[in-house]
Amino acid sequence: MELDEISWRLLGELQQDGRASLKVLAEAAGLSVAATAERLRKLQDAGIVRGITAEIDSAKAGYPVKAIVGVTVVQPGKKALLQKIRASPEVLECHHVAGADSYLMTVVATSLTDLERFIGTINPFGETRTSIVFSTPINRRGLVHAGSIKRS
Repeated sequence: MELDEISWRLLGELQQDGRASLKVLAEAAGLSVAATAERLRKLQDAGIVRGITAEIDSAKAGYPVKAIVGVTVVQPGKKALLQKIRASPEVLECHHVAGADSYLMTVVATSLTDLERFIGTINPFGETRTSIVFSTPINRRGLVHAGSIKRS
């Protein structure tokens, strides 16, 4: 599915407020409510909109410790590690990456002791590196149309 300017306006509004009504989304996209509903359905069917979720403050929800954990794993252990971290609710996301690490993951914990316990469960799979997050000056943000990015 091609993303035109109308789709990008719709996606922009949806990323700002996932609870926006179809009427608000329609106004942002410049479409009727029916056309907006149809466009949104097509974006979902194409897998462009994969879901609409709540953004939760992990610290206020009882997880004051956040870390970025890198792990280097040799090929035979990758499948087992992925099974382990898929079953670990403290892993918010995991990326398969190039470079020194095989995977980078964002992890939350109730305490440093809890983080140390979690890291101990993945250490058998390979070498880990942990960076504790002090603050997040740029929160995760929505996508914009690649053609609209101004390069300096």
